[in-house]
Amino acid sequence: MKKFLLIIISVLITSASAQVNLVPKPQQIKYFDGSFTLNSETTIFFQKESEAVAKYLQDYLKKYFESELSLTQTETRQQIKLFLRDVENINNNPEGYHLIINKDQILIEAEDNRGLFYGVQTLKQIIYSSQISPKDKAIKFPCLEIYDYPRFLWRGLNLDCCRHFMSKDFIKRYIDLLAFQKMNILHWHLTEDQGWRIEIKKYPELTQIGAFRKYDDGSVYGGFYSQDDIKEIVQYAQSRFITVVPEIEMPGHSTAAIATFPQLSCTGGPFEVGTLWGIYKDIYCAGNEKTFEFLENVLNEVIELFPSKYIHIGGDEAPKDRWQKCEKCQLRIKEENLADEHELQSYFIKRIEKFLNSKGKEIIGWDEILEGGLAPGATVQSWRGTKGAIDAAKMNHDVIVSPTSHCYFDYPIETTDVPKVYSFNPIPDELSDEEAKHVLGSEGNMWTEYAPQHLVDYRLFPRLTALAEVLWTYPKERNYDEFSTRLKTFYNMLDDMNVNYNFEIPPMSLQESFDKNLNRFDITIYLKQKGLELFYSTDGTEPGRNSIKYDKPIGITNSTNIKFAFYRGEKKVGETIERGYSLSKANNKIITLTYPPSNRFEGGNQNILTDGILGGNNYRIGGYLGFQSSDFEVVIDLESETDLSKISAGFFTASSSLVLLPEFTEFFISDDGENYKSVGKVVKNFSLKDPSWKRIDLSISLSNTKARYIKIFAKNQMQVPEWHPACGGKVWLMVDEIIVE
Repeated sequence: MKKFLLIIISVLITSASAQVNLVPKPQQIKYFDGSFTLNSETTIFFQKESEAVAKYLQDYLKKYFESELSLTQTETRQQIKLFLRDVENINNNPEGYHLIINKDQILIEAEDNRGLFYGVQTLKQIIYSSQISPKDKAIKFPCLEIYDYPRFLWRGLNLDCCRHFMSKDFIKRYIDLLAFQKMNILHWHLTEDQGWRIEIKKYPELTQIGAFRKYDDGSVYGGFYSQDDIKEIVQYAQSRFITVVPEIEMPGHSTAAIATFPQLSCTGGPFEVGTLWGIYKDIYCAGNEKTFEFLENVLNEVIELFPSKYIHIGGDEAPKDRWQKCEKCQLRIKEENLADEHELQSYFIKRIEKFLNSKGKEIIGWDEILEGGLAPGATVQSWRGTKGAIDAAKMNHDVIVSPTSHCYFDYPIETTDVPKVYSFNPIPDELSDEEAKHVLGSEGNMWTEYAPQHLVDYRLFPRLTALAEVLWTYPKERNYDEFSTRLKTFYNMLDDMNVNYNFEIPPMSLQESFDKNLNRFDITIYLKQKGLELFYSTDGTEPGRNSIKYDKPIGITNSTNIKFAFYRGEKKVGETIERGYSLSKANNKIITLTYPPSNRFEGGNQNILTDGILGGNNYRIGGYLGFQSSDFEVVIDLESETDLSKISAGFFTASSSLVLLPEFTEFFISDDGENYKSVGKVVKNFSLKDPSWKRIDLSISLSNTKARYIKIFAKNQMQVPEWHPACGGKVWLMVDEIIVE
């Protein structure tokens, strides 16, 4: 009974005649007067072939009643009825269903158990728009009729469990979340530079060595899935009508494998499992027969674990540097009459495809597999825009369209918000109607470089929900404003499933002004997402509903870090947002840069260095000046001789993006702006191999010091060091606030 009451609290209760809010939206829905009352006496009718779906529904409804509803194969009135039979108006689609709720029954009929299952998912959602009576232990459903079927065959999530490992229970939870939104593909990314996550019994070293990465501080990170784990997950997914498609990367993104077996590389190593994000130059040797023997042995075991028709073999981001200098690879190019290393990659992919075809499997690869010639039966997953999908479809190849612009959910909400995802059309305009038939669908891509398990919900929801509707519902039935309204009810369902969802759009905009006379910042906040309340703290504590509620502009008279938290009722939405302000002697003072900044960041506006607003935790969305392959030098005129106790310069580090801290930073002072004296130097004494993104202040302390002019020089490392996977590349210095105390 306690469970029942808790669920009632989270359910949106409306009148039985009200419209229901469903996501994805059905293709057709009609409403009628009246209602059907479901109570503990209601039975579930099923045919033998649909027993598993009936038991799934029975198990779900247990949380509303103290005992299970009875299953029966005898038809009566006042039942939930599940029928497998021919159904009109569902486009002959095995995933389609027809649902009727009238005063006497709830009927779900479909031509396949998949359709019945999706009808059950719709019924689960209708509960949240129905009247629930705790006293009578009954649910009163509105009378309605739905005809529904999906627009696309492929409705998926690509989950990277290599950069960060996800627990078995977490994977199963996401299978349930996908099923609830009528998605049917889990693309499971299992091998990478940073970790090999699948047990291969012929090669136990792959998980003994390749599943764990070691950091400079001695810490070890990793994990893997045993074959028993995988069998359990695949079986669980099958019970939810979700196909698990494994991805075994080749020939690139293979550092974890060649760290285990360096003889499979071109140089022979030694290598370590990757600790940095990015593209590693050492990949499988395409001229070595042992490479193909190894991969075929691995794939033999993968095939036994995954009943999927498809095996994803990656094929992306495979640098050719080592192949160009490898005698075996060059001999292979000569013997196979290949034009270059791109055709060598095509040879590699075609050879793997031929092997998998012989085992009854088909391959999927990222759009780089088009380079050098496409394997005959390959399906192309287009991520670098839609050109790969267009080219492949015009060659009569099936395609999955998941471009970075709309489907990369590791990107921040400022880059890819919910309206943008909802606007996505997986079928490029350049395709004819016949060519468009090759578009299987799309996936949301959840790369986890910066998303350990506890952050995945925030990255995916509600963007994944928007994509689910794009892939299920035809465009003529979709409207963003109407979707946004339905989403508010869907949040109640996500709350019930303990999903930590994020914002639909950046939740606020700031108007920040500095009053020089009062030495004060005034901050006015405009809330952009409806239905949210804003609370904040200025003392470093985590804000909650008991913190200060924003209802008027905030005045700042001391250097302060403000933390903002948004709430929907009692539920916190999204992560806490931080904004730092500096009340410094350098604020709004005249500065001169020796070397020009890049226009890519803040338009090269040098005034951000002394505007008193600190850069945030993502240099790409504002607050920083960028200097590529040049040093940083700035002169600040304090306008008069000033007492100095501390000088700081803020820098950003993101080693995977070639943003590194300076080799050293030196501080100078002057009375006349001509003759400068060094007063301190900060030499790098920090780990450049730290993969995290963060802002760092480099500073010196002073005593009994006065000056009018300050000069700061930061030495760019210029070239990416040898230990980095992108060694030799150009380094960025990212600089924000100059603080003078």
